[in-house]
Amino acid sequence: MHKISLKDWVIILTILPTTLISFGLASYFSYSRSVELNDILEQRAKSIIEPIAIASKGPLLNKNRDKLRQLIGFTHRSQSNIVNSIVIFTEDNQVFVASAYRGDTHLMRLNAGVKLPSHTSMQNIDDYIIFRTPIIDENYNFLVNKNFPSKTSSQFNAIQNSARPSPVGYIAMQIDKSQLNFQQQSQFIVAFAFALLGSLLSAIFALRLIKKVTKPINSMVQAIERIREGKLESRVSGQLIGELNFLKNGINAMAQSLDNYQNEMNASIDQATIDLRESLEQFEIQNVELSIAKRKAQDANRVKSEFLANMSHELRTPLNGVIGFTRQVLKTPLTENQRDYLQTIDRSANNLLTIINDILDFSKLDAGKMIIENIPFSLRDSLEETLTLLAPSAHKKNIELSINIPQEIPDSLVGDTMRIKQIITNLISNAIKFTPQGSVNVDIVYEEDNQKNIKLKVIVNDTGIGMTSKQQRTIFDAFTQADQSITRLYGGTGLGLVICQRLAQEMLGDIGFTSEKNQGSSFWFTFQCEVNAMPLILELDNQHLANKTLLYYEENDHSREATKNILKHWQMNVTSVINKHQLSQVISHSKETQRSFDYALIGHNQAATALSDLKKTITELQPLTSNIHLALNNHSPSLQEALIACGAISCMSKPLTSRSLSKGLQPMIKAESQKLTLAAPIGKILPIKVLAVDDNEANLKLIKALLLEQVAEVVVTDNGMSAIELCKSETFALIFMDIQMPILDGISALKEIKILPGHSNTPIIAVTAHALSGEREKMQQQGFNAYMTKPIDEAMLRHIIYEYCDFNHLVSSAAPLITSSRLTEVENFSKVIDWPLALKRSANKADLAKEMFLGLIESLPQIQQDIHQAIAAQDIALLKRLVHKLNGACCYTGAPSLAKITAHLETQLKMGLGLEELEPEFLEFFDHIEQVLLAVPEALKQMSVNSH
Repeated sequence: MHKISLKDWVIILTILPTTLISFGLASYFSYSRSVELNDILEQRAKSIIEPIAIASKGPLLNKNRDKLRQLIGFTHRSQSNIVNSIVIFTEDNQVFVASAYRGDTHLMRLNAGVKLPSHTSMQNIDDYIIFRTPIIDENYNFLVNKNFPSKTSSQFNAIQNSARPSPVGYIAMQIDKSQLNFQQQSQFIVAFAFALLGSLLSAIFALRLIKKVTKPINSMVQAIERIREGKLESRVSGQLIGELNFLKNGINAMAQSLDNYQNEMNASIDQATIDLRESLEQFEIQNVELSIAKRKAQDANRVKSEFLANMSHELRTPLNGVIGFTRQVLKTPLTENQRDYLQTIDRSANNLLTIINDILDFSKLDAGKMIIENIPFSLRDSLEETLTLLAPSAHKKNIELSINIPQEIPDSLVGDTMRIKQIITNLISNAIKFTPQGSVNVDIVYEEDNQKNIKLKVIVNDTGIGMTSKQQRTIFDAFTQADQSITRLYGGTGLGLVICQRLAQEMLGDIGFTSEKNQGSSFWFTFQCEVNAMPLILELDNQHLANKTLLYYEENDHSREATKNILKHWQMNVTSVINKHQLSQVISHSKETQRSFDYALIGHNQAATALSDLKKTITELQPLTSNIHLALNNHSPSLQEALIACGAISCMSKPLTSRSLSKGLQPMIKAESQKLTLAAPIGKILPIKVLAVDDNEANLKLIKALLLEQVAEVVVTDNGMSAIELCKSETFALIFMDIQMPILDGISALKEIKILPGHSNTPIIAVTAHALSGEREKMQQQGFNAYMTKPIDEAMLRHIIYEYCDFNHLVSSAAPLITSSRLTEVENFSKVIDWPLALKRSANKADLAKEMFLGLIESLPQIQQDIHQAIAAQDIALLKRLVHKLNGACCYTGAPSLAKITAHLETQLKMGLGLEELEPEFLEFFDHIEQVLLAVPEALKQMSVNSH
């Protein structure tokens, strides 16, 4: 869009309005003068014709043409400048007399049929105006009054109206407009000439104004443009008038200020540059100092890691000796004082071991090195094991410990059972520790549930000392307890809850609590697990208990409801009583009605001091039922034997669980018959062919042995290239693929196999000794269907085969399922050589276990030497291959300590840690190798004894 300049505005605001006003006024006055001249001409014509009409009446009536000709001729001559012709017409529209014969009388005559005018009228014809005026006889009123004097007024008016005379003729006068038109045109010319003169004068003044204003302004604009370009020395010159002079002075002053400011700014920049150089020099000095400080911090961190590794080894080794020999001495005959002293030593050593474990766990979590495992486990068995270990400490303080697990929660899950038990143990032991009396209740609920995953919530409520709001704010701070007095009174590192919080978050959950001073606390945590569709524990066979009657006495509400839920799930008819008075009433009423019960279950929380009461209760119940079972807050075998001798069928320790209650109500059925052991599988073998690929000969032998227990045919190979050649000629239902192999690695082999005909949908399972966090997702992105870590867990192997093969076979074949003892294997990494573990890892095949163990022992010196050389050469790639190979070999040979440190080293190497950072781990690693080599003779003796 074009911008209007100042010059244009001056023209618009000066010349244009003046021109419009001038021509407007000229038009107005010209028009007014024209109208006025027309009116003057009309009035003049009327003043001529009307007197003639009056004067012509008599001569016209008397037919006196001469007089009339004389009259109109005189008038014509006197007004000849405007009158062209005057004609008198008779009543019958005939020319009576005319002033000039050259005139066109026909033009002046009225048209035929037109009445005579009753007043003066005019008609414009081209350059002429014709005026017509009637000639009227004014004496007709007198004649009427004279002829009708006696008539009434109304009659007179009627006669007068009817007798109104018509004109006796009319006069027509032709007026020439040429002179009028000339005067009007002259008037127009003069008016518009003055208007044009005014516009010209306005234009002259506007141009002078433009010259006086716009030219200086343009010079100012140019000066400002130069200033904008940085030419601050530019000024506006010349003497201007009025406000323009003020504007010129302002622009010059502004330019001067900007020039001064630029000079000051340049000086400031120069000074700032000098200061910046000095600051950079200081920063360089500080960076050097920071680099030195960072190096010192890294050295300190390395020293800390080295210290932790050394302390872990140096403290655990003597502590294991202290604990082990203390327990051996406790098995010998001792005096009471000696036994008390040794038990104190045992408790103190275990407390110290717990503190060391907490510090090491915290260090791992803080460094992000904690790995959450995923192995199949039984939820109820894990909880039962945890509560069994914690129950004695609760019984010692006479605290009621109970657990309630809804029956709809699945039991077979896949997750890190060791960490779950660690959190539950910490929360329950804290609740017992800080509860002087009352109860500790554990509730399990599920928050989210679907076919593949479940999110569980564990709630631990106690009636202990509680916490103030100030203490609650620091409860999850490291090395912190509620206050120093609690630390002195109850002991502990203050790391338990911090570790629990981090572990819960690692398992996609959270932890929280509510507490009130002197009212108790409620701690909870959530965790997420996979649902294992394949059961690990067979359902308890309690069909014989359906519809049986049971009398249940329990004063604790939570214990009573938890146990009732179990019994009702077994479809038992439960009669529950909550106090001794109700129990007495039920016994009396049953005796009166001769009612009996199939079972009686008596819960008691004062067993140590109320033996006589329990004996009396047993005696009272014996007439009603012969199956009397007790649930006590005590583990004393002598007390249980005494109560059984009094007539009780069984004496169970609280808390009651499904398995302990089922075992108690079925004393003749051994608990082992309700669990499937790790014995050889029975039933049919799946008629499928499986391919196993691994570069480690021992691993290959073991996985083949494990697979042959479940499938008809197993093909093995030691590298990815040969696996591809096998897949070209054969079809496999399932492929187990190691990741790191010579010639061709597992990932590359996977991609080649997937494009082969007939193998695009073949399930391929990644098998590796590496358990780095995020490895599962990485393998799935590469195209693997599932992921297994070494050592291969039989339950997980069976779970994989179930998922990708035949579930009906696996259920009907009663295949070997893991037991609660198997679930604790992950925790047992303290032994140097564990022969029972080696047997389990080799499917109870002693020859295979011994062969793999001897293969490891023979390779250890060479591997140790190769790793030393790789460290000296800083060859990280070779070091990774050697550690990975050793990790795979350790998984099945019963060397748990060496397997653990090797797996940890492989994880750290894959995470990119340098050799300097891993120096403490390598020291511990070589120490474990020496321990294994030193323990070989004793291990071989044990193998020989076991084989015989």
